[in-house]
Amino acid sequence: MSTPNDTPYPRVPNRADFPSIERSVLDRWNKEGTFRQSITTRPENDEYVFYDGPPFANGLPHHGHLLTGYVKDVVPRYQTMRGKRVDRRFGWDCHGLPAEMETEQELGVSGRAAITEFGIETFNASCRESVLKYTSEWQETVTRQARWVDFENDYKTMEPEFMESVWSVFQQLWDKGLVYEGYKVMPYSWRLGTPLSNFEANMDYRKVQDPAVTVGFPVVDEPGTVLLAWTTTPWTLPSNMALCVGGSIDYVRVRPEADGPVYIVAEALKNSIMGEDAEVIGRLKGSDLV
Repeated sequence: MSTPNDTPYPRVPNRADFPSIERSVLDRWNKEGTFRQSITTRPENDEYVFYDGPPFANGLPHHGHLLTGYVKDVVPRYQTMRGKRVDRRFGWDCHGLPAEMETEQELGVSGRAAITEFGIETFNASCRESVLKYTSEWQETVTRQARWVDFENDYKTMEPEFMESVWSVFQQLWDKGLVYEGYKVMPYSWRLGTPLSNFEANMDYRKVQDPAVTVGFPVVDEPGTVLLAWTTTPWTLPSNMALCVGGSIDYVRVRPEADGPVYIVAEALKNSIMGEDAEVIGRLKGSDLV
């Protein structure tokens, strides 16, 4: 039983206001410097190094960043709970076409000739200003996620110190004989006069028609039976060694014409490939085709 001197139990609402609870926790962490204490109270000789893979600094965070951000937070928290000293430096990717494209739009210039006329030094200076204009939004979002991140001691890929660190690693690879010269087919932008990374080449998310072919493979043990396979890379067919089937996928045997061959195709694609009127004469699982 409670006495008059006891503090009454706080009144708890019927419905929890989770956003409010989260903000109160974040406020307490901020006031008490919880993240900083998790670093300074642990020995320097027992570190777990984690530097955040840098996002592009000239764009706002999206759901993909939020999802991977939680993964990046779980592992360092686990190591912190094990007593490790975990510095979590945030980083910014300031290079590549995204930064240049953003600056081109801001300045109203487009293409190598226009940039050269505008002045490469002036253009580069504009790129440096542009890449960090969303940093405050990033910091607000990441903090609201309840992630512990060191923004004050961040790194930027445009800094000479970072580039020198990359060259240092490359030097070590060279010294160990792990670097070789060879040839590689790469996408190339004639307008920009530079090779493109795979990421940059795949940045166009427009829906386009992808040429494809459906190929028939006669079944040796069943004359008159043909397996149908769909591919967007028909140039690989000369070296084809096998067909893949989904073990749990439903397939059907279809005879479009009374005296014609029997085709085996996924049941879900039967109508689009063979037509609604094509006769189904049997059903089987992918595991039966192995």
